Formats: sequence, structure tokens, C-alpha cells
Amino acid sequence: MTFSSAGLRLSAALALALCAAAPNVAFAQSNGPAPGAAAPARQSSSALGRQLIAATDAGNAAEAARLLAAGAELEWRDGRQRTALMAATQRNNVEIARLLIARGADVNAKDNNFDSPYLLAGASGYLDILKLTLANGANLKSLNRFGGTALIPACERGHVEVVATLIAAGVAVDQVNRLGWTCLLEAIILGDGGPRQTEIVRRAVAAGANVNLADGDGVTPLAHATKRGYADIVAILRSKGAR
Repeated sequence: MTFSSAGLRLSAALALALCAAAPNVAFAQSNGPAPGAAAPARQSSSALGRQLIAATDAGNAAEAARLLAAGAELEWRDGRQRTALMAATQRNNVEIARLLIARGADVNAKDNNFDSPYLLAGASGYLDILKLTLANGANLKSLNRFGGTALIPACERGHVEVVATLIAAGVAVDQVNRLGWTCLLEAIILGDGGPRQTEIVRRAVAAGANVNLADGDGVTPLAHATKRGYADIVAILRSKGAR
């Protein structure tokens, strides 16, 4: 078979035209799905929940709000059984905690360390978050891994305003944890006898704490305070009939 010179020139021109058009065709194909094609699948609420915890850990309130608006699972838990609210509490991020609680986050949801946002806020002295949890269903009888209320570690760590807030909320002052200690005993045994612990002892006693309730070994608050030389605490206890 033979081709005329005119035919060869026509074939070459067609080949050049096709090569020039190819980039435009590829661009059109990459510019989105073809008409009638299925839209990309939306992320599940669980996947968004995972991202919500990550955003909370990063302190990104705007991203947390966006994920909630997109349908993130509010109570999704990570490998440590933390919810987003627990992550916010760990970082004392009041802005994100308020956002999550306003959406209905569970303030009593415990992680694998038996801490909840309420319990952790009390133990850590995070007063603003504690108040948010108390206003939104905190379980005052909830116990931590040591069998103690939020009040007991708050007393130990000298969080005066948190102690006052928990007492006012109605947390029992004579709850005994697995170590055999009440909030009064922890304030003395694990405290430094300084002004904050002294004020906490004063508030606990004023709230009706039993000044003669001994630890598991039968040692009373007065005996512990006397042994440690905490003169101001000794005086408070004796004024209430401590023996």
C-alpha cells in the first residue's frame, strides 16, 4: 500500500492536533468527578470524633467547633478511654470544655484511670471547669481509683477554693478512701501544714468533719498533726474536741 504526499501531510497534522489536546483532556479529568459520578463519602461520626480529641489535645477551639458542627461523635473514646471533654479537662482548656458541655458532653464519663472530667477538675484544682461540671450533672458520690471523692485529693493538694466549692455543693466530708483516709486526714498527712492546708482543715471542720475519725491504723487527725508539728492545725482540731 502506498500513500500520497498529501495523505502523509494530513496524517501528521492530525497527530500533532491530538498531542496538543491531550493535556487539556487530562486537566478536565482531574477537575472533579465526571457528571453522574458518586460524591466522595462523608467521614463517619466516629472518625470525626477521633479528630475532635486530637483538636482538643492541640487546644484548637475553632477546629473543635467545626468538627462538632460536622457531626463528630461527642462521646467517642480514644485508646485511654478519654472523651474530648476529658482531654479538655486534662489541659484545663475552659473554652473547649464549655463548648463540649454545652453540646451535652458527659461530665462523669471515666477514662481507664477511673478519672472523669468532674473528678479530675476537682483533684487538679481546675475551678472553672469544676463549676461547669457541677452545673451540668456532676455525680458528687463518684469515686476515683483510690475510692475517694473529688474532695479528698483537693484537700491533699491545697486547692482551697475548690475545697470550698465542693463542700458547698454537698460532697461528703467524711468519705473514707481505700487508704483509710478522709479529706481531713489527707490534708494533714500529705499536706505541708502551711496556710493553705490549715485553711482547708478549718473549712472541713466547719463543714462537720469528724475530728476524731482515725485512719486504718487507729491514728487520729490530732495525733498526725501533733507528730508533724502543725501547731495551727492542732489548735483548730482541739477547739472542736479532738482527742
